[in-house]
Amino acid sequence: MAERLLEVRGLKVRFATDDGIVNAVDGVDFTLDRGRVLGVVGESGSGKSVTAMTILGLTRSSNARFEGDVTYKGRSLLTMSEEQLRDVRGNEIAMIFQDPMTSLNPVYKVGDQIVEAITTHENVDKRQARSRTVDLLKQVGIPNPERRVDDYPHHFSGGMRQRAMIAMALACNPDVLIADEPTTALDVTIQAQIIELIDRLKDDFNSAVILITHDLGVVAEIADEIVVMYAGRVVERGGKRDVFYDPQMPYTWGLLGSIPRLDRPKPERLASIKGAPPSLLNLPRGCRFRPRCPHAFDKCMQEPELENRVETPGHLDRCWLSVEEKRSVRERTIRGEEAAA
Repeated sequence: MAERLLEVRGLKVRFATDDGIVNAVDGVDFTLDRGRVLGVVGESGSGKSVTAMTILGLTRSSNARFEGDVTYKGRSLLTMSEEQLRDVRGNEIAMIFQDPMTSLNPVYKVGDQIVEAITTHENVDKRQARSRTVDLLKQVGIPNPERRVDDYPHHFSGGMRQRAMIAMALACNPDVLIADEPTTALDVTIQAQIIELIDRLKDDFNSAVILITHDLGVVAEIADEIVVMYAGRVVERGGKRDVFYDPQMPYTWGLLGSIPRLDRPKPERLASIKGAPPSLLNLPRGCRFRPRCPHAFDKCMQEPELENRVETPGHLDRCWLSVEEKRSVRERTIRGEEAAA
């Protein structure tokens, strides 16, 4: 049986602002086992990054309020002191941020920044840390690592900076690697290389990965389980095959419709989701996707629970449509034909 590393239960994160309470994350649940990849997908503002940063204790502030719990190997991360969190952060749970140019310090050599990450958490001298840094740069595919270790971030291309960030995240052999939009602003070829690299290193380091993205296509190859978030809530959760081949939530259909397909007999116009996500200050009544859903009906004024409505155990969704209704209309929705249920 796989080792349970991370468990998120009923996580709520609220921020007090001058305009009111922002419900950034509202009742998120998921688990992560060693050797597994969890894909967390959704539009900007859905709560993906806030969830990840809360796991690492990066959302603690005077205006933040938390409910629920996040446990790592049975220890609550939400109740840890800042000193205890510093021991976990970067050492046992590491994060790859979406913009390496702003995450890497431009006035320090790339190698020195990775060396600092190693010496902060481990009792090794700088010579040993530098040797390991060169090995890490080689592992993530940076050519001539013995020379490039002394380069500055602006000497690296976008893809190479992201590889350097991955090397830094892996510096202390973390058990959990959180990759927050790791392919943003990279061209498609480099995106594929970065995703394949993360998957390979997950096996090499015997770790687990949370891959955060707005694009279901990015997680199609490597995710074992997928969590779909919308307006701070999980709206669908299940195994990758279940979510891709038997999606139950109209919002998931919209995300799938935005992916180019090569298995269609002729090119089709990509579907789009009309409207915009709701303000987290003023959430709509009932189902949060209702104002944008072409299949909404009267019952959608009540918010559905995240439940197992299909035969597949562990495949959960928030939608009042019956399974039969969903299966009769979703292909047309994915193709952009907004037929009402």
